Amino acid sequence: MTKQSKIMATEARFPLDKLVLSPLNPRQTVAEQDVIELAESIWAAGLIQSIAGLADADGGAEIVAGGRRLRALHYLAEKHLEIAKTRPDLANPMVMLAPDAETAEAWANMENVARRDLHPAEEIRAYGKMEAKGANAAAIARAFAVGEKHVYRRLALAHLPEPVLNALHANEISLSAAAAFTVSNDEKAALEVLEQVRGTNCSDHQIKRALKPDSVRNTDRRVIYVTEEGYDEAGGHKSADLFSEQTFFDDVALLDELFAAKLDEAVETLQAEGWKWVARHDDSYLSSYSHGLEKHGSVYKEDGTLSETETERYEALSELEDAGALDDEGYAELEALHLILEGDYTDTQRAHAGLFVYVDNNGRQCVSGALVKPEDKKAAIEAGVLRKSMHSSAEDVPKSPISQKLRDDLNRVERGARQHAALRDPDLLIDLLAYQLSHELHWKGPFGISTSCVPNWPSTEADGYAPDERLTSNPPPEMWEVKDLGASFRAFRKKGAEHVRGELIRFLASQFKGGDEKLEAMVSKITTPNTREVWSPTAANFFGRIGGPYMVAIWCDLLELAEDHPTVTSFAKLKKGEKAAKLEALFVQSDLRGALQLTEAQIARIDAWLPEGME
Repeated sequence: MTKQSKIMATEARFPLDKLVLSPLNPRQTVAEQDVIELAESIWAAGLIQSIAGLADADGGAEIVAGGRRLRALHYLAEKHLEIAKTRPDLANPMVMLAPDAETAEAWANMENVARRDLHPAEEIRAYGKMEAKGANAAAIARAFAVGEKHVYRRLALAHLPEPVLNALHANEISLSAAAAFTVSNDEKAALEVLEQVRGTNCSDHQIKRALKPDSVRNTDRRVIYVTEEGYDEAGGHKSADLFSEQTFFDDVALLDELFAAKLDEAVETLQAEGWKWVARHDDSYLSSYSHGLEKHGSVYKEDGTLSETETERYEALSELEDAGALDDEGYAELEALHLILEGDYTDTQRAHAGLFVYVDNNGRQCVSGALVKPEDKKAAIEAGVLRKSMHSSAEDVPKSPISQKLRDDLNRVERGARQHAALRDPDLLIDLLAYQLSHELHWKGPFGISTSCVPNWPSTEADGYAPDERLTSNPPPEMWEVKDLGASFRAFRKKGAEHVRGELIRFLASQFKGGDEKLEAMVSKITTPNTREVWSPTAANFFGRIGGPYMVAIWCDLLELAEDHPTVTSFAKLKKGEKAAKLEALFVQSDLRGALQLTEAQIARIDAWLPEGME
């Protein structure tokens, strides 16, 4: 047996303001959310694991092991100002003191090396095993020093089919993608979708849609109108998405039936007010031209009047409202007076007119203004509900001697003449094209062309990506709503041919998507694109999103080292985040390159390296 020296350590309590993070502590940076979750656990269960440090000359200590716990305690002290009275154990935590700086440094390094963050799949399985043995969320949270909310989210994943968790553990799907699978209890469907999305960039929304193709969400206007309670009472089936706080309503046929029934009830209620007709409208909006209402006559409410007393009260309440001094009771009274001023329909108007009832996209029940059907106009005019001068019938309008088909042909001829004349001024046409491309003109564009979105920006992490700003800058605000296109175009041309050409080039480049294989190859030969010119792999945009074995393979490849080389084996022992950070440093930090004594050929290889599948 080897002879070992005994390390003496003592324990003492210190006020929180006497404890600081030691430079020796390896965890100098911790995510704020991690600190908050740990703080919630400590507040509920106490400081289960002590912190360690080295006493300083000012009666305090520098913490070398337990930096995250120290941050959590400071967070609690800021959140709970009376912590010294309510939780003295946390306000004055116990600290294990090292006898000397050498021991303190050893403690710091040992804790960092020994601690390995669980892969999310391992953590999920561990929580699931504890739950199966009877542990509740609070007990699991205390055991792992995390918040209960975190435990509940992990436990929701613990019941996923085993192949889904296996795919998560193999980094074939992301944690958020795995969470998307919790919306379905159909294991067969889940495994079919898993095979479709494994190793792809399929979004969480696409996964949920694939798992629940016939369901609607709680944001659907039908759900809002019927209400979740009404759907439940009718026996509708639901499934929850715990991670986005959404609910899926699976019985769409039932939902449609409830929606129609409630809207029919609203029709009956309005019909009882004396209207000639009330109709249910199933769309989420009502448009005169889209729904054939242009031939209907509109009826307007009779103006309401206030008494002298009511007028004085209305003015007084309005002054209080302007001054911000109106209470709830005053607002209610003012609203009642507003309703009087808005007026109402007379019984005669109701007897000749009708209403449409519909539900908008926000689930609100809406009622159209009063309308008179074409066949009821004559009677409405005779009753004084409509005025003939404002509502002439189709028979009163003289019939045009030109048919609509002929009118269309004449319009085309007229447009052809304008096109013929435009050929005489090519510069004008180019200027107009640049103007349309660089402005949001929507349907008012001078040319009958349209552009499609050609994505050139990562949908998740864009760190390390810096294409020419002309490809990413948006038009200035004044280009979005142009009131006078003529004046706007004149101002655009005054900026000169160079500006016009620059705008045209900018938007043509942003619309470039390649063409067929041969055309794309020809253009690439001329323009010589270089992906590394605009993008460099970083921990955020690439390395942190791949598995550890792949990072080790990249490290071996770039440094041209064997798998058993000490530099490689040391790298392989690092945590995933540390591997990602070190690979990023290899690409951006010359100091690391110097420390590794890289050759010029290796540096050139790194500067040109791209992930598998990129050119």
